[in-house]
Amino acid sequence: MCCAPCLIGTMASLDGVDVDVTCFWYNPNIRPVEEYKLRLDALIEYMPSCIVKDSPGIVLNKNCDYCYKIRLKETAKYAGENNFDCFTTTLLVSPYQNHEKIKQAGEKYAGEFGAAFFGGDFRENFRPGQKTAREKNIYMQKYCGCV
Repeated sequence: MCCAPCLIGTMASLDGVDVDVTCFWYNPNIRPVEEYKLRLDALIEYMPSCIVKDSPGIVLNKNCDYCYKIRLKETAKYAGENNFDCFTTTLLVSPYQNHEKIKQAGEKYAGEFGAAFFGGDFRENFRPGQKTAREKNIYMQKYCGCV
């Protein structure tokens, strides 16, 4: 997960699908550390049962492709080590992200760690997820996380 508003939209996209969802947070790209903490605190408030791999600000911004890879690799690794059937990412709810590069990274690490990648298109719930976040007074950032 990247943030609570995107999680809200992604969960809405999965509504009615027969899956058990585990939420995993790994975002070493988010800068500054204060922003990282705001997003994590909002996420934990919204989804207290999320799995957090703490990593504030350990990766310098290189480019979006690099960011997708490091985050999806860690997610795929966790999914594989914990015998999940598949994994996905809240990045796929955003119309501002490069969905093809996200899917390429997801497929690469699915093969490496043994959990399938579900590359669904969740964009239809991006705006409704943001609306719900505003209504619930959940922190919403104005940028992806990289400086």
